[in-house]
Amino acid sequence: MTLRLGLGLPQMAQYDPGHAVPEVARAAEEIGYDSVWVFERTVLPREPLEGLYGIDGVPWPDLYRACADPLVTLTLAAAVTDRVRLGSSVLVSGLHAPFPFARTLATLDAASGGRVLAGLGTGWSRDEYRAAGVTGFADRGAQLDELLDVCAAVWGPDPVAYRGAYTEIAPASVGPKPARPIPVYLAGAGGRALERVARRADGWLPAHLTGERLRAQLARLTAAAERHGRTAGALDVCLRVGAEPTGKPLPERDRPPYRGSHDQIVEDLAGAAAAGAHEVLLDVQTHCRDAAELTDRAAGLYAAVRAAGL
Repeated sequence: MTLRLGLGLPQMAQYDPGHAVPEVARAAEEIGYDSVWVFERTVLPREPLEGLYGIDGVPWPDLYRACADPLVTLTLAAAVTDRVRLGSSVLVSGLHAPFPFARTLATLDAASGGRVLAGLGTGWSRDEYRAAGVTGFADRGAQLDELLDVCAAVWGPDPVAYRGAYTEIAPASVGPKPARPIPVYLAGAGGRALERVARRADGWLPAHLTGERLRAQLARLTAAAERHGRTAGALDVCLRVGAEPTGKPLPERDRPPYRGSHDQIVEDLAGAAAAGAHEVLLDVQTHCRDAAELTDRAAGLYAAVRAAGL
């Protein structure tokens, strides 16, 4: 099976979203990418409650200073494309009230002709939860479960009705409906998160894993899926990687995964595909200065991957 390729849309501080997002989205579709993707970062705290990814002492990068809203970004991309799927890796569930969130995704799916892929996770930043004011950080798992329930209700037939800890919908007509059932992909690597993927998701969104580490985590997920009466084949796997083509080979001994020459990155991607990735989201925006450079790097990587037969 050919490895599907996705491209991260430009959201970081160095990009003008009104111009960069449509330019890159159009280019991704023309190059041949299967999908375009967004992530979610909402604040760059001056005095964070914790380090990056919740690790004490790890500074937050300045590139998070002004990240474009992911749902607005996907809407801009939808307006200038016809084919690519519109994914998120990931939207942080606890930053969104479930009912309006479900309606927004339904509207975007209807408007784009059924191209939305809802990628969700609980996130890691207490600062973002505090700023959003939607739910407490300690309740993030329960809130995600309710958000998934609300989405299923809102995207289903009328009348819609739901009562939970955060949401109450009296029987009502709610539209527009999605153009087709929106697939839900979930992130996470911990025990509870993988169990939720196994129980509830159409796909899994691992991030920044080598083929060896992906294979190990996928084995855990497969076992969890089987406990819930599902097979590994029931779950799609889309791996997010921060790719950085350098133009020349790097010494293998010190080379970070997905960084180096095109041949080195392709070798890493081949390992991920062999380990079980069905799609790889290539995010190259971090080290690019503008949309033109991002597009050039995306085109070069796509050509290299396809030339290698992946």
